[in-house]
Amino acid sequence: MTPEQITLVQQSFSKVAPISEQAAVLFYDRLFEVAPSVRAMFPQDMTEQRKKLMGMLAAVVGGLSNLETILPAASALAKRHVAYGAKAEHYPVVGATLLWTLEKGLGEAWTPELAKAWTDAYGVLSGYMISEAYGAQPQAAE
Repeated sequence: MTPEQITLVQQSFSKVAPISEQAAVLFYDRLFEVAPSVRAMFPQDMTEQRKKLMGMLAAVVGGLSNLETILPAASALAKRHVAYGAKAEHYPVVGATLLWTLEKGLGEAWTPELAKAWTDAYGVLSGYMISEAYGAQPQAAE
């Protein structure tokens, strides 16, 4: 990620933070709509889960300028997700849901440049988490 992309992600998240509760509801409603099979991994009462999501997003976004500070927490989270039944193939669905939520929440402020910055940020973090949870992904044969 470029420093400009990091700034874009951080500035846009500062606009989401005041509506974090609504954003989390939107996120999980959408996730369960597009991937109903994951609903069983979550508690019936999603109040605490929504707070955890927004707290983790805030920590990650805040740490983008210094990734080393957030990688241990991301590694631990990835490993906990395995115990809950998460699989590597869930990460793209969660990423798409996050981008959809941000687009809805940010409205006209959601630009192609901002979408790319968030896509890149999620790609870096999810790639790391997948490798931590499931081991290094095999390289394609050349």
